[in-house]
Amino acid sequence: MLELLARNWAWVLARGIVTILFGALAILWPGITLIAMVILFGAYAVVDGATAIAMGMRRHTGRAVLIGVGVLGVVAGIIALVWPGISALALLYVIAFWAIVTGIGSIVSGVGLAGDPGGRWLFILSGLAGVILGILLLADPEEGAIALVVTIGFFAVVWGLLTVVTSVRLRRLSQEI
Repeated sequence: MLELLARNWAWVLARGIVTILFGALAILWPGITLIAMVILFGAYAVVDGATAIAMGMRRHTGRAVLIGVGVLGVVAGIIALVWPGISALALLYVIAFWAIVTGIGSIVSGVGLAGDPGGRWLFILSGLAGVILGILLLADPEEGAIALVVTIGFFAVVWGLLTVVTSVRLRRLSQEI
């Protein structure tokens, strides 16, 4: 699995960059309307999910978790794009559960990463960030759309940075393999 991830480090890098861009936009424009946030989240979730599916299709072991997380992301994104008038509470629950499931998927991937004990913590840490975000959103759903936008923005920047760091490590490993 490590060899396959190392060979496909550029996909991990692309996923991290898109995540950072999404987070930066959410933080810089916290007054964004809820409909714009729904559309932005929908586009991000579709791209992130498609990337996860593409990465999963290239794996020989453990591919079901990554493909499942990817499909969940694409479905969540399509729902957000088709029904942009969704209520803030419904959007909060979709994003919270998506973050928890995606985070668990990253934790499972990290735990299954053999051959690179120093790098597996990066997958696990990014997964923990997702689970924590989901739990925080579920704990106080009435905080409002602006708080949701800023929270998701910070989460996305942290997740994206961890993903970029992981891709750099994978690139270095690909040169050693």
